[in-house]
Amino acid sequence: MDFETVMEELEALGKERTKKTYISNGAYEPVFGVATGAMKPLAKKNKSNQELAEQLYATGNYDAMYFAGMIADPTIMTEADFERWIDKAYFYMLSDYVVAVTLAETDIAQKVSDQWIESGKELRMSAGWSCYCWLFGNRPDDEFNSRKISVLLDQIEKTIQDSPERTKASMCNFVYTAAISFIPVHEKAVEIAKSIGTVEIKRDNKKSSIVDISANIQKDLDRGALGFKRKYVRC
Repeated sequence: MDFETVMEELEALGKERTKKTYISNGAYEPVFGVATGAMKPLAKKNKSNQELAEQLYATGNYDAMYFAGMIADPTIMTEADFERWIDKAYFYMLSDYVVAVTLAETDIAQKVSDQWIESGKELRMSAGWSCYCWLFGNRPDDEFNSRKISVLLDQIEKTIQDSPERTKASMCNFVYTAAISFIPVHEKAVEIAKSIGTVEIKRDNKKSSIVDISANIQKDLDRGALGFKRKYVRC
């Protein structure tokens, strides 16, 4: 399918209610309001089409950018490609659920994530921490350096409460996912979660959310989720 046809298909799948939800979370026009599930049949027809993915991502249309992540070919994407993508990721649903997810299917995922975590820029940091979450939940434990992950947990413990809001959320997810899906640091992550306590995440025009990482970890431990790994990262 060509670019124009895909854009027409996406526009036809848009729902006003879904559009309002995306906008309330930070998306802005242009946006059609296409549910992720509704994109899947279209994605199957365009899988691993990097040229089309680049055209769609460049539109600035939220739905097109999200769909670009679904059909991208991470195996041929370079560090420079991901820098371009993160530059255009203007809110967390793009940085964490498009760019970070796509990056998680590459061999450069940890290298790029480390750079973003140290960038000092909210959405880059958020994407870096989020990418590790996707990696923990998919890659074998032996692909990670447990000492390095332990240092990252220490960094979160010291800095989370003073970090930018979206970065806080991804840091919470990092501690939680490390505790559940990366067994070598399970005990340390559990202790770090207890030390951090609750984390308040402020959101524009919305009530703040309070995250209790320990409670979330315990909830999944109680249902036997320790060591959870998913087969695929992307939908």
